[in-house]
Amino acid sequence: MTNNLPLGLAALLLATSLHAQDDLIKKISGNKSDTVGFRFTTVVSAETTPVEDQGSSGTCWSYSTGSFLESEMIKHGGPSIHLSKVYMARKSYEEKAVNYLRMHGSLNYGDGGLGHDVVNMYGKYGAIPEEAYTGLNFGNKENEFGEMQAVLKGMLDALLKAPNDGKLTPVWRKAFDGVLDAYLGEVPEEFTYNGKSYTPQTFAKDVVKLDADDYVEFISGNDVPYYTKSVLMVPDNWALQPAWNIPVEDITNVIDNALKVGYTVAWGGDVSEPTFSWKNGVAFTTMAEADELTKEERQDLFKSPQPEPVITAEMRQQAFDNYATTDDHGMQLTGIAQDQNGTEWYVVKNSWGESNDHKGYLYMSKPYVQYKTTAFLVNKKGVPGSVGKKIGL
Repeated sequence: MTNNLPLGLAALLLATSLHAQDDLIKKISGNKSDTVGFRFTTVVSAETTPVEDQGSSGTCWSYSTGSFLESEMIKHGGPSIHLSKVYMARKSYEEKAVNYLRMHGSLNYGDGGLGHDVVNMYGKYGAIPEEAYTGLNFGNKENEFGEMQAVLKGMLDALLKAPNDGKLTPVWRKAFDGVLDAYLGEVPEEFTYNGKSYTPQTFAKDVVKLDADDYVEFISGNDVPYYTKSVLMVPDNWALQPAWNIPVEDITNVIDNALKVGYTVAWGGDVSEPTFSWKNGVAFTTMAEADELTKEERQDLFKSPQPEPVITAEMRQQAFDNYATTDDHGMQLTGIAQDQNGTEWYVVKNSWGESNDHKGYLYMSKPYVQYKTTAFLVNKKGVPGSVGKKIGL
């Protein structure tokens, strides 16, 4: 399906790292509220922490996967608390900067990332409760990363020129960290939680108590063999980390199984379709291509559930290859609901605050998820046995 966006906005979304455009997508997804005809009953629900707002930052991947880890903590009997998403993002920026220079600038640098970045940073650097590291360091009440990232990118591009006799100095990382400290605050070496002192590593070990090796990532494309690992070729996969490639029908098979046994899902995908409405809190596909809908059909999109197509591997691949499906947002799938026709939808927790009709949540149809998913993470215990056997779990 083709994005129904003004040409200028469409060009901007395609020409830049789409994760960094979360705030822009939020503004253009505010279709007029008309959900009288959508009636949902939740049938499966995992426990989650309260909805947050990522502010003016392209950190949906950190907020969604951070929330996913928070639900994992609850699932394993731990406390229901917010982890610092800014800490995870910051550690990712530090490592991404190293890769950017090692690749001589032939790598994406910006706010964006993927869910596996959060898990990797957690495994390597531990975690901090949000109260101990908010990232709000200059009077701002929410994240404002635009200026910070412009300064960081300018610094890295200057370093690429290696003005010191063609070599990088050993202190460039200290300079890079100095900029992060100025905008986000220094990372505490120790902090207090519930009256006890922790480091990020001891907090992860003694409070969070999750194993970074317990999580598996899936993608779906018909250009590589199924049940083998492949690299998702999107700009924000700066770590070039491979994931398991599965058929389109297994996207929902894995997600359904995970949710039904009490696990949530860290989801990444495309939300630039005209049938994704943040205001209405619904996302679905249509039988006709979006650019083929009549004016009357567009006006009726959000009045009630409607028939959706069967999604094929060929449809997914074509949409990915022609940029109709882009990797532009991350959210957390937390449950399953049924509409008034008995059709199942996924309950989705977003990180854009509580400004929509469902207080920060929305409902995505299963065909939409099959069509518009780029990658998703689950606990390996949530993977159905039929898939687990094929990937060696």
